[in-house]
Amino acid sequence: MAMPEMKILLTRDQISRRVAEMGAEITRDFAGQTVVMVAVLKGAAIFLSNLSRHIQLEAHFDFFGISSYRDRTRNTGEVKLTKDVDHSLEGKNVILVEDILDTGLTLTYLKDVIAAHKPQMLRVAALLDKPARRVVPVRADYVGFEIPNEFVVGYGLDYAGRYRNLSDVCILPPEMIEPEKE
Repeated sequence: MAMPEMKILLTRDQISRRVAEMGAEITRDFAGQTVVMVAVLKGAAIFLSNLSRHIQLEAHFDFFGISSYRDRTRNTGEVKLTKDVDHSLEGKNVILVEDILDTGLTLTYLKDVIAAHKPQMLRVAALLDKPARRVVPVRADYVGFEIPNEFVVGYGLDYAGRYRNLSDVCILPPEMIEPEKE
């Protein structure tokens, strides 16, 4: 099946440049320290991989699994932890790596989960920030790009499990989004 035509919002080159800048910011902010980068599966895996290559520090990885979409496009407001981290975060410098900061519900939930692990410090790195959809006042410490209120795919972000492998961040045309089932 051929890939459908989609409008590119952010090119792979724009993403690459900004991710390198974010890595340099994190390296500067945590100079001489060790960090634990915790990504949210599956969407943030590509971002974590690329960001970590630009962080010139000792870095360890861990992962959370989260479920918050009842259907394919709409966040239900209910966040569920499907996988906790494998290692202790107590006393560690934790960087939560997220693909997109949208409503803020997932990020708020994860910050509470991480706080229960008693890290020394918690910072959030989000590739994309979509403030128009925010329902909880929360922000990331490191943001790649602020984007408009569009449904985006690529660079790890998906629609129904598809399009994560796109190198660019693209806007999914409304006609490609299936109507929500009641």
